[in-house]
Formats: sequence, C-alpha cells, structure tokens
Amino acid sequence: HVQLVESGGRSVQAGGSPRLSCAASGLDTSRYTLAWFRQTPGNEREGVAALFRDGRQYYAGAVKDRFTISADNAKNTLFLQMDSLRPYDSGIYYCAASYNTVWGWVLLKPAEYNYWGQGTQVTVS
Repeated sequence: HVQLVESGGRSVQAGGSPRLSCAASGLDTSRYTLAWFRQTPGNEREGVAALFRDGRQYYAGAVKDRFTISADNAKNTLFLQMDSLRPYDSGIYYCAASYNTVWGWVLLKPAEYNYWGQGTQVTVS
C-alpha cells in the first residue's frame, strides 16, 4: 500500500523560506519520478518541480531559481525548499510519484502521476 504524506505547510510572509516534506511508504523513492504540484481554488493542479529518477531536476518557470526539489532516498522522503516566496505561490502543495521514464515537460503533467499525497497548505501574505 503506497502512501505519501506531506508536511511543512504554513502561513508565511512574502520572502519566507519554508521547506515541505513528503514521507513515502510502500515504494522506493529512488525508483520513481517524484514531483510537487500546487493547486488554488478554481484552478487546475499545476506542476511546480520534478525530480527525475536519475536525479535531474525539472522546474516550472515561475519557480525556477527560487525552489529546490530534493530527496533523501535512505529515508524515502521528498523535499521542496521554497525561497523568496510570493503571494501567488500560495496554494495546496501535493507530492506525487510516477512510473514515468520520459524526460521533459511531461514531468509537470498531473496525469503522468500514479500516486498522490493529501496536500499541505502554504499561504503567503
């Protein structure tokens, strides 16, 4: 049984730097493509950052150079370091895991992901 549990979401002021965590169980994070998505009310879930199974990182343009995705495979945990937060970064952040083996924009496509967490709220004011 695969389970992804996010944590670390909170209310921060613009410019803040929280770190999100996603604890995975039932899968080996080193064998999956992992990603963070965010969603705001009335909008579709959008890809933020992905960590390809070979360690390469892929970012949405809006967060590139501000967010960093990483994983501790020994602990089966995915992270998202968020720096220089802006109000439009607010939303529910979800972690996801995929069997995907294709590099490129598909890494930020929700339909490519097989497992999802329940989300953690980030509010930037």
